[in-house]
Amino acid sequence: MTRLWTLRDYRLLFSASAISNLGDGVSALAFPWLATLITRDPMLIALVAFATRLPWLLFSIPAGVWTDRADRRRLMVQADLLRMALTCGVIGVILTVPAFPVEQDLLYIGALSVLAFLLGSAEVVRDNAAQTILPSVVPGERLEQANGQIWSIEQVMGSFIGPPLAGLLIAFAVPAPFALDAITFGTAAVLVWCMVLRPRARPEPRPVLQEVREGISWMWRHKTVLQLAVMLGVMNAMALMTLTVLILFSQEILGLNAAQHGLLLTAGAAGGVIGGLVCPTIAARTGQFRALMIALPVFALSFVMIWMASSPIMVATALFAEMFAALLWNVVTVSYRQRLIPDALLGRVNSLYRFFGWGMMPLGALAAGFIVALAEPQLGRETALRLPYLLGAFGMGMVWIYACFRLRL
Repeated sequence: MTRLWTLRDYRLLFSASAISNLGDGVSALAFPWLATLITRDPMLIALVAFATRLPWLLFSIPAGVWTDRADRRRLMVQADLLRMALTCGVIGVILTVPAFPVEQDLLYIGALSVLAFLLGSAEVVRDNAAQTILPSVVPGERLEQANGQIWSIEQVMGSFIGPPLAGLLIAFAVPAPFALDAITFGTAAVLVWCMVLRPRARPEPRPVLQEVREGISWMWRHKTVLQLAVMLGVMNAMALMTLTVLILFSQEILGLNAAQHGLLLTAGAAGGVIGGLVCPTIAARTGQFRALMIALPVFALSFVMIWMASSPIMVATALFAEMFAALLWNVVTVSYRQRLIPDALLGRVNSLYRFFGWGMMPLGALAAGFIVALAEPQLGRETALRLPYLLGAFGMGMVWIYACFRLRL
């Protein structure tokens, strides 16, 4: 059986994923923390999160057509270079802050939201191409192992190292984390450019709607893939609803500063790292369906724990459990899709899957702001900040019940 680390292209892809996710992890803390330095309005903070995730709803489907038509390696390089340029734009906005009157919070948040939207658009193209290219890099029998390793390093860099580093960099200078982001995106682009893949036969371009219909037709015939996509959409909406509130929960209920909040997020990263290493074995021993039946109730339990929490330790434990469950879900469902979907349709079907699965995230982020803003006058600030976690637990529980009775792998 082929050893993954003997494959040069896999090493380059793995390294590029590690470095670019370090940048993602830094910006995951730096962006919302920067927003809280400008305003404590939950709707304005939610607006930045909404803008970051909106491209998954708008561009997932056309990105899939593009991925199947184009050189996937080149798409990844171009997307990372664009993210590097846009991150430099964020630095430019930060440096102009003294020119903005303090009362014009909306103008500053609007500028951040536009840049977040453009960064998210580039991420849609990059991530779809990266997930689609993996079956061309490793043999089919190694997909679970390769996905587990890549997700583990993404968690180490993106959640274990990135957020605490962002907290330290913010304390040093607000533009510093974004400067590091730009460097990581540029380095990742160089690594992907060095990959040498076998040329793949690409069909002659046809009308976009015709190509999209082919992907829809395939997914409609394979109802399990469609079920998983819709379930993931609900789960991601709940996850983004809670994640959007977490920055305020951390500051106002737990009393953490930027560096401490970064350390809190490393608990989730630890769950992801361990999950990436252990979850392929769990999936192999329990079977795909039982593995998902383990993951789903853990999601709901983790949200209940945060809803009840008053200490960072309890929140950290919940984040660890949530991310472990997420890795178990991903190891099963992504490998299932990569093995099942024909290569000629992989980009389009993956994009449709992400349209359902990731397109709900901006709605979850926006819902977080509405829920807190509407609940605060009647329930008080603290109860309002806890409410999204209770609703998230209820939503995850409904997904679990649905899967018990309707999902068949």
